[in-house]
Amino acid sequence: MGSSATKFSRDTLTEIRQRFAQNGRLGQGAQPIQMQIEPDGALLLEGEVDRVAQKKIVLELAAAHPSIHAIVDRLRVRPAERLTDAAIRNHLRDVFALDPSLSGLAITELGSAAQATAISRPEAAAGAFDYSVSDGVVTLNGTVKDLAIKRYIGVLAWWCPGSRDVINGIVATSDDSDGPDRIADAVRIVLEKDPYYDAAQIKVGVRQRVVRLTGWLPSVDQSRMAENDAWYLFGVDDVINEIETPE
Repeated sequence: MGSSATKFSRDTLTEIRQRFAQNGRLGQGAQPIQMQIEPDGALLLEGEVDRVAQKKIVLELAAAHPSIHAIVDRLRVRPAERLTDAAIRNHLRDVFALDPSLSGLAITELGSAAQATAISRPEAAAGAFDYSVSDGVVTLNGTVKDLAIKRYIGVLAWWCPGSRDVINGIVATSDDSDGPDRIADAVRIVLEKDPYYDAAQIKVGVRQRVVRLTGWLPSVDQSRMAENDAWYLFGVDDVINEIETPE
């Protein structure tokens, strides 16, 4: 790399770091992020952040820089509990096998050494997906009919203890186009699924791909859980949390 290209890369990284520093929503959780410009011009982002919100905001800020045309995302979310890949697969196996919303899907677990284990094999499957875990990163692939199911499966993977990232490669075959109404429906489904707060107290609004949460919950922790649940959804670019709490 020549001196001019090196200076370009250095200046670009400096400008992106300034964007991170000026964003009040990132806090100290984005400080450990490592960045470099790859030989093909892509921006490599690597590190561990505290929340999925920080990961998505970092990616959005970096992608908005005019000199960045591709991003290699190796950002991970720091889990509350670190588990082995085998333990994460065990959790996912139980969650996927027992969830009635997934009973019509063929589900396959890909273990170490590419060992495949059938988790569910309905006679007339409405779709199929497989999952694998590597260094706490859950990868999902397959085909389902509805985008809502793809989103739901992704959130279940994020909820799994020890999960550090979810790569949702499931393809939804429905011809229905995505939009605010479908995102809002997906958010409501996830909020109602979470047992740690009363989803009836939360109102959901969506404009483009930005989710706004309003209402009232009895604790800041519950408000943060609801916000995280919305961030976990595939296709959500931002979450504005205006849920009121007494704290």
